[in-house]
Amino acid sequence: MVLASQWERPKEGQGVHVSERTGFGWCDFAVGGAVLNLPRTDAAVTSRGREVSEKEGAVSMRNGHVFPLTASSCLGCGGRTHRLFLPITIKVCTVFPLSTLCQRRIGDHSPGWLGLVDRVSACGLRGLSDGSEPHCPGRCSCDSVQSVQCYRLTEVPSGLPSTTKKLYISHSKIQHLQLSNFTRMLALEDFILLASGTESVENDTFKTLSTLKTLELWKNKLRRVPRALPANLEVLKLNDNLIYVLHGSDFEGLKKLKTLELKNNLISAVSPSMLSSLASLQSLMLDGNTIESVAGPLALPHLKHMSMENNKLRIIPANLFTSLQSLQFLSFSGNFLTKIPVTLPKSLLSLKIERNQLKVVRFRDMKHLENLSHLYLSENSLSSIEGAQLLANLTTLELSQNQLQALPLRLPARLQKLDISNNLIQRVTAQDFQDLRDLKHLFLDNNIVSLFEAGALQRCSQLSNLALEQNLLLSIPLRLPGTLARLDLKGNVIQDIAERELKDLKQLQVLNLRNNKISALDLKALEGLPRLRHLYLDGNPWNCTCSLLRAREVLKAKGTDVRGGQCAAPAERQGESWMSSKKIMRQCEPHLRLTEKSKETKKKSKPEEHPSFRINMDDDYYDYEID
Repeated sequence: MVLASQWERPKEGQGVHVSERTGFGWCDFAVGGAVLNLPRTDAAVTSRGREVSEKEGAVSMRNGHVFPLTASSCLGCGGRTHRLFLPITIKVCTVFPLSTLCQRRIGDHSPGWLGLVDRVSACGLRGLSDGSEPHCPGRCSCDSVQSVQCYRLTEVPSGLPSTTKKLYISHSKIQHLQLSNFTRMLALEDFILLASGTESVENDTFKTLSTLKTLELWKNKLRRVPRALPANLEVLKLNDNLIYVLHGSDFEGLKKLKTLELKNNLISAVSPSMLSSLASLQSLMLDGNTIESVAGPLALPHLKHMSMENNKLRIIPANLFTSLQSLQFLSFSGNFLTKIPVTLPKSLLSLKIERNQLKVVRFRDMKHLENLSHLYLSENSLSSIEGAQLLANLTTLELSQNQLQALPLRLPARLQKLDISNNLIQRVTAQDFQDLRDLKHLFLDNNIVSLFEAGALQRCSQLSNLALEQNLLLSIPLRLPGTLARLDLKGNVIQDIAERELKDLKQLQVLNLRNNKISALDLKALEGLPRLRHLYLDGNPWNCTCSLLRAREVLKAKGTDVRGGQCAAPAERQGESWMSSKKIMRQCEPHLRLTEKSKETKKKSKPEEHPSFRINMDDDYYDYEID
């Protein structure tokens, strides 16, 4: 317990917890961990945030409530704002009509407390008579005096604190924005208006907001870029509107703008004059428009990210990139390009040209891209890949959903991820992967692979994920790398699981054998997988013998999550789940007793963890669950 004279004034936003006692007497005030003990008759809050004297303190409207105490000494009651002055006078300042609930909270106090109350008066929407107390509008949430979030409004709220820095409005019906909406918001830095049906913005609406840095008007009905934007703007996002043309004057004076997003509009053309004012631009996103032509050169020396996905581009002019010497990430996916531009800047790190009409890739025209590490060419019409080794620093190559009949020859030695799924590949040989020592993720799923040469991946000494589902394999490939953590063989025609196929896979954690032709489990083969955590076996024609159930129990006792399936044989068990059928369990009970005794004497444990090896759980490469 401390005296009021020892209490320092709370800082901005510090909480005050008040515990009142019945009748006349003393009130306890907990502030920042310290407890005040004041005479109840002298409790009050200073009007200007003065240090609390021996006769001053905070007082609660109700037992046990926690109220925010700001520098201007305001207390909240049920979302309202109150200020207490003298021991015998309470003034209530609320932005709504004083609710019955709040009145009840005042009246709920003991007769002794009510005897001290001389009057309760509403101060109006603007705070106290001195105008110092801002309010939080209806359907808004004010996290602090600097951040306001509003929903389902019909107009921009008026009377916000002049100190408001961030205003977020969502899912409203605000048809027009006008200058008068923002005249008092002199400190506004971020304005976000989302999904509010806004059709127009009055000229110069944002011009006087000299502190505005971020303007986002997503999912509205704007037909043009707002005019006369403030010079200090750094982020402008106008995605999902109806903007159909860009003018050079739209961005005039925006020398500090770093991010411009105009995705999902109706823009049909882009020219240098439209963007010539944006000397500091670093990110340009124009996805999902109807752009048929783009002219160069774009004079954007600091541009790092540019995306024009899902447009109608058929050709990229050679001079487009002349002044884009800082460009690192470029995407033209979802267009109608038939060739890769030959004048791409050497600064590129990532290039995406997926979902186009590429038939040939001339890597010799790309060899100047010495920094390129990620290349995405999926969903084209490529029938062969030659010369990819010229991109010496390439670590990711995605070629899925093309028409490749053979694996590319001489791939880049630093490759870590190769996705060649959904093609027409028939065979995998050691020659295909002899130099890929850094390869970690290999996707060969949804091909027609029937021949997988033994030891074909033996030199891939870091391979952890191998996807071979939906092929024509008759058996598990031999001599797979011992580093494998995930092996997916779902949807092949594998009939048996042999010990020699799995004996080297000491790091394997996930084995997916769904939808094959397997009818029996070789327990000895699976016992050689010390780290196996997930085993997927459903969709196979199981012969539900008691030895199969015993194998399941042994695996479960080791902590392996086993997903089984339905019995195909014998006839009397057909259609039953060999994982949960009580009938099968009763019939096999004598065979399982040994397993049960083992479970009682041995502590059930998860597979051992290896401190230097882990699966990448963040990449959603597979359709099965990972803990």
